[in-house]
Amino acid sequence: MTDQLNDIAADTQPPRSADSILSRIPFLGRKGPIVAVIRLAGVIGQGGVGRRGLTLEALESAIQRAFSIKRCAAVVLEINSPGGSPVQSDLIAGRIREMADEKKIPVYAFCEDAAACGGGLLAFAADKIYAMPGSIVGSIGVVSSGFGFVDAIAKLGVERRVHTAGKEKAILDPFQPEKAEDIKILKRIQADLHDQFTGWVKQRRGSRLDEKKDLFTGAFWTGREAVDLGLVDALGNRRSVMREQFGDKVRFVQTVRPKSRLQRLLGMGTTIGAGVADASLDRLEDQMHWQRLGL
Repeated sequence: MTDQLNDIAADTQPPRSADSILSRIPFLGRKGPIVAVIRLAGVIGQGGVGRRGLTLEALESAIQRAFSIKRCAAVVLEINSPGGSPVQSDLIAGRIREMADEKKIPVYAFCEDAAACGGGLLAFAADKIYAMPGSIVGSIGVVSSGFGFVDAIAKLGVERRVHTAGKEKAILDPFQPEKAEDIKILKRIQADLHDQFTGWVKQRRGSRLDEKKDLFTGAFWTGREAVDLGLVDALGNRRSVMREQFGDKVRFVQTVRPKSRLQRLLGMGTTIGAGVADASLDRLEDQMHWQRLGL
């Protein structure tokens, strides 16, 4: 058994951790193409207490492991995300493409419930994209939302006091009346981010996109519709498509290790009590991302 574990450990560069080695024990004695799987599930961006957001920092080791497996036939992205941070979406997608181009390994994306907004950006990092008929795909746009509490604090008899050095330091303050100049700044930033997003989609999908349809309004479609629009290449799930591509003996290696409940609790440490409110707000924000898609 020791020799077999050493063989598995030598199969990748850099060396894999003990839990990663043990996870491949079921494949001992079997031969077949290896497909590395990177699971990208949840809202993209930093998370608070009790929430594991999708960030490059959190996924870097998993991406490295996936592309470092020797004799790796392909890397699969399992995506189930309504979006989130445009910066983290860009960082993760960029890192995946960098490794794919360096290692000359094809990348396949499989959309589950949703690959929308930033989740779609991750999918577009793949060479081929698949979805289920009912998957939600698209939402290629930029949104900023919030609340205004001006009348609320007035009724409570609260006076808002803000002092800045720099006239634009406190723009879009929810406790002050909305200003036209603040909206102009926000719109400028949104337009730039939208241009970056659409540029990435056009670069990755090219002539496959339906030129007769405006795909960049922020609208979203089912997986079946997305095939006709060129946002998705075909319908299918990871197991059936990979078996069709590489044969029935294809082996899947998961590179993202989800934390157990005990690990999450231990990671909270002494902040668990103080972080309850933070975790609740994070959960609410996550739900808002999903509800935009009706999910």
